[in-house]
Amino acid sequence: MNMLAVVALGGNALLRGTQVGTIEEQEENTTNTLENLVFLINQGYDLVLTHGNGPQVGNILMRSEAGEKTYQIPQMPIDICVADSQGGIGYMIERMMRNVLIKHNIRKEIVTLVTAVVVDGEDPAFQDPTKRVGKIYTHEQAQQLTIDKGWIFKEEVKTSGGWRRVVPSPAPIQIINENVILALARQGVITIAVGGGGIPVYFDAEGQVRAAEAVIDKDLASSLLAGRIGADEFYILTDVPFIYKNFNQPNQEALEFLDYADAKKYLCTGEFSEGSMAPKMRACLQFLEHGGKKAVITEAFKLEDKAYGSKITMDYDPVDLTKYTFKK
Repeated sequence: MNMLAVVALGGNALLRGTQVGTIEEQEENTTNTLENLVFLINQGYDLVLTHGNGPQVGNILMRSEAGEKTYQIPQMPIDICVADSQGGIGYMIERMMRNVLIKHNIRKEIVTLVTAVVVDGEDPAFQDPTKRVGKIYTHEQAQQLTIDKGWIFKEEVKTSGGWRRVVPSPAPIQIINENVILALARQGVITIAVGGGGIPVYFDAEGQVRAAEAVIDKDLASSLLAGRIGADEFYILTDVPFIYKNFNQPNQEALEFLDYADAKKYLCTGEFSEGSMAPKMRACLQFLEHGGKKAVITEAFKLEDKAYGSKITMDYDPVDLTKYTFKK
């Protein structure tokens, strides 16, 4: 059976921080990222692609707010906005991937699956919203929206000020249609799923599927998917070529090879920032805990270059770090 890999395309793979977000910029970035996946396809890997949606879903929310204010168009809830972003970004990735395959004379089918992800309706995260979404408001606007809509806001202390809406970020516990994703991937279909962490849903007391006003961490959802479909390898593509110890300090050190124990030690001692690398490390460890063989964090455009990327495994041979041995 072919190796199965889940590749999570981070925000940098679609839109760089210095760009304004035109479709031309996103298509170029996406194409450059997908070119890096050709070597995995040529090596016989079955692929599942996931992606972020931070800037895109934020723009959808702002358009929804502007439409309500200007044209009295009712705003849509977050789950619908996430679904909208999954469809739009998935279509873009699918089209760019088709063009990359045509360029390399590779014949493969590609499909985008709008994916719901189950969370626990009693997750403590619902009592402590932390995920910032949408645009920045003045204090007066935020107070009025709290009265009108019941939204919760937090002050933007790291930017130019203002207030942003915050929503819960509960942990993912199940991927809806995960067996369909696995079946498609094992038929050789490049499958795009779990966009933006998935559409957050939960089951109520009657067993009905209900939408949650929340945003799921995309790396944790991608890791959960990878573990539940039995993927061999899990890749997170981001904006740095390695995980670093003492990041941005004079004694910064690239960590190219890590075993599970060392990775967990660094995470528990606060070596990685919660605002950047810590969630990615947590996702990689979760994947290994669910039986995965290797997790890799690397820059979006350097996946094919074996000189880059931090490789995390359950165990490795300290003599030959290119030869991995895996604990059962």
